[in-house]
Amino acid sequence: MSFQIPTSQPILTITTLAIGAIGAALAYALSLPASVLIGPAIAVSLTSLVGLRMEISTLARDACFVLLGLGIGAGFDAQATAAILRWPLAFLIMAIMLVAIIQICSVILIRFFGFERRSAILSAAPGHLSYVLGLASDLKGDVGRVAVVQTIRLLALSVSVPFVALAMGYEMSPVAMAGGTPMSLWHILVLVLAAIVLGAVLKRLNMPAPLLLGAMAASSLSHATELTPGGMPIWLMTPAFLVLGTLIGTRFSGMSLASFRASLMAGLTTTVVAVALAGLAAVPVAWALGMPVPHVLAAFSPGGLETMVAMSATMGASPGFVAACHVIRLLILTVLIPISLGRQRQYQA
Repeated sequence: MSFQIPTSQPILTITTLAIGAIGAALAYALSLPASVLIGPAIAVSLTSLVGLRMEISTLARDACFVLLGLGIGAGFDAQATAAILRWPLAFLIMAIMLVAIIQICSVILIRFFGFERRSAILSAAPGHLSYVLGLASDLKGDVGRVAVVQTIRLLALSVSVPFVALAMGYEMSPVAMAGGTPMSLWHILVLVLAAIVLGAVLKRLNMPAPLLLGAMAASSLSHATELTPGGMPIWLMTPAFLVLGTLIGTRFSGMSLASFRASLMAGLTTTVVAVALAGLAAVPVAWALGMPVPHVLAAFSPGGLETMVAMSATMGASPGFVAACHVIRLLILTVLIPISLGRQRQYQA
């Protein structure tokens, strides 16, 4: 039975975000990883699954995508650029690993869980959550199933990586690495305007998720050239992740509990496969570069960039190496996912 509360979209958006905020607070109180993202996703998902209408306005969604794009691009600073030149072997093996994960996991999702090809590829993508959801929405994919699989991946990896490190004999420090100096408000405003302009150009070129891609491009270029030093301030990124988590939850409208359970198992299965492949890739890279395997595993694990960098700091890993690997992973996926979707369209033609 569906419980519909007739109301205007602004009030509906505020109500939905309020439920997401409650979920974030509960997740934070329970010390869940990525609580600002996972908490709203779980809370709004459960609310949607019981039949209550949940919705986020287009304006709130677009603002969220711009801020997320700027935040992702901010990781591509001069340190990460220099790291790219120092560790080419790691990035080459990572690219091979990402191709293997997408191909193997998409086949698993199609054959054993009944996913259609487009949604299987998007669900199998090891990272780039906001980009994947933007693509799924624009391409009319099964966004609910994609969101479940991707959310399970993020949660499972955030929880499992520290335990893997502990099992391999590494003590985890309770103190995480502190964030960098935030950008000035003037720089942020300039980047927002640049993101809107680039987003408009990409939209005219029929590119998926144009605002997200435009913001990523503007921020990456300005940080690589050190025109806008610093990261996005937490007071902007926190609501952006809260909106994203809430947006994930709104994708479950109309989905049955049986379908949700099936997607849950699909998410756990593909996460195990992705972690296994990441482990296989990390071993030769660790040997070649003279790094501990857990440090490289944290760099290769397809979890959230901020979460993985913080975890790597508690293990004493190089933040520059880990951050560079995750930034490169996002850049590779930005190109690899559309290529994989294009190849599938050719096969179906």
